[in-house]
Amino acid sequence: MDYRNLSELEIGLLECQGNCADDWQAVRVADPFCVEYIRNNTFEGAVSIGTVDNARRTDGALSLREGIYNSLLRDTTVGNHPAIHNVHMLSGYTLGDNVLLFNIDEMTHDSDKRAWLEPMNENGGRKILPFGGMTIGDAYMWARYRGHKTFTEKLERFSSDIALSREGICGHIGDNCVIKNTRSLHNISVRSSADDPSRIDSCITLHDGVVGFGCTVEHGVIAERFLLGEHVHLEFGLRLNDTVVGDNSTLARCEVGNSIIFPAHEQHHNNSFLIAGLIMGQSNIAAGGTIGSNHNSRTADGELAAGRGFWPGLCCSFKHSSRFASYCLLAKGDYPAELDITLPFALVNNNTSKDQLEVMPAYWWMYNMYAMDRNSKKFAKRDKRKFKEQHIEFDNLAPDTAEEILHGMELLRNWMDKADNGVVYGEGMEKGNRKTVILKAAEGLKAYEDMLVFYAIKTLGQAPPTTHYPRSTTDWVNIGGQIVAKPDMEQLISDVENGTIGNWQQLHERMDTLWQIYPAQRQAHAYGILCRLAGVDTLDERLWKQYQQRYAAIQNYIEEQKAVSRHKDDINPFRRMTYWDNDEWTAVMK
Repeated sequence: MDYRNLSELEIGLLECQGNCADDWQAVRVADPFCVEYIRNNTFEGAVSIGTVDNARRTDGALSLREGIYNSLLRDTTVGNHPAIHNVHMLSGYTLGDNVLLFNIDEMTHDSDKRAWLEPMNENGGRKILPFGGMTIGDAYMWARYRGHKTFTEKLERFSSDIALSREGICGHIGDNCVIKNTRSLHNISVRSSADDPSRIDSCITLHDGVVGFGCTVEHGVIAERFLLGEHVHLEFGLRLNDTVVGDNSTLARCEVGNSIIFPAHEQHHNNSFLIAGLIMGQSNIAAGGTIGSNHNSRTADGELAAGRGFWPGLCCSFKHSSRFASYCLLAKGDYPAELDITLPFALVNNNTSKDQLEVMPAYWWMYNMYAMDRNSKKFAKRDKRKFKEQHIEFDNLAPDTAEEILHGMELLRNWMDKADNGVVYGEGMEKGNRKTVILKAAEGLKAYEDMLVFYAIKTLGQAPPTTHYPRSTTDWVNIGGQIVAKPDMEQLISDVENGTIGNWQQLHERMDTLWQIYPAQRQAHAYGILCRLAGVDTLDERLWKQYQQRYAAIQNYIEEQKAVSRHKDDINPFRRMTYWDNDEWTAVMK
């Protein structure tokens, strides 16, 4: 945008309207410029102001005239059509177009300061330097792959090379952003657009952070050193620090620190606590969760890593360090020792009466099909992002979870061979001498195989495969929600190290390419799964027909179990006892 100096007449009119400047020659404006809408302000340093006219900016019931009123601006660039009212200090920011700022005590940016986040581990050994445009996958790669020193050094250099501008580290407020009734914002970058605006309302402090497109941060939030993906909601007194929050997530009322959270996470209870965790998305932390409150080492360097679908029940407490396979549901309890739950889709229970850990494999498939089916659909349905810079696999049955299931089947067979008087004991799932009892091991093994057949046929489609599928990788990694073949990830790391990938843009382009080839890779993987189940290299017509028939039976089972799962709630007399009659029940619940 082209700015010009003020004329002597404009300076005189501005002063008559209560404005002052330490140097009017440092105040520049765009044409057309209307003096009428600039009142009772102080300008310090270099200030540039865009076009203002006789219009209003609105946010809900709040409607403000365009212009700048009762504010102090220092070394700030303002875009076109702003509504800036009662900002006691606005220093060092670049504002986009159509920005609304109202009742802000302090909004400052220090271009010399670079705030590092310390996610996943409180000792700072996984620190990263965020920037506007960093994806959740970027943050995870940088924090996770610490064994590749050259790789992480190159990523640091990529961030250092980014100019402090629209896509910079901090100090930029995007188009159509609303910030109001907030005490302090320091070194904040807000990505916002006309199509996907962000809002900050009634917060206490936001320091050293990046807010993604379409985010809402409101009602008493305190956040320092953070990175938010797209469409993240922070609300109701949340305390957040040194944390990366994935797209489509909601955090409210709780305390979260030093963590990386992948997309579609829910944590909104006043008494939940998450510290030093890697939560890989599609997850929910219930009330009373104290995750990270118990460090077992002499320093606060423990970690918790949970695959996607992590769902601890009410009042769960875990010891660091612990690890959980995908889609683990944990029953209420104070788990006394570190855990390594290697069976996916499992129910985990701390049975205090028998002093044993109990794990039921494939619990979701066997007893909560309604939730399992709904989870795959609801996350995609709720995805309102406009830009979708972070690629996300929403299906709970995908190459990553399928490989976990195969590993779980191998473990179950091994443990079942060692069964003692019909009781199957798991190994390596809990630190200490307590026994781990595997509940319904045979049923779980059968369910796992059904899950793999369902995943494979659903991926391949109904027609017999005519494509000669290449041998598929059996190792996959979840990079911020995007499922990537491990060899492709290793190649990406190598290309960063050798300079083939030379900046964040090129790295993002590689991730885009991997997402484009992922459907074909997934099909090859699904075909390979069926071959491994059958113990063959290729599927003949007879085997394919058998799997088709089995898939049809599984589909019928899924529909039956969804109905059964939902019917359990409908006929539960305790759920109905608060209603006077069926008419009220139907009106409220249906």
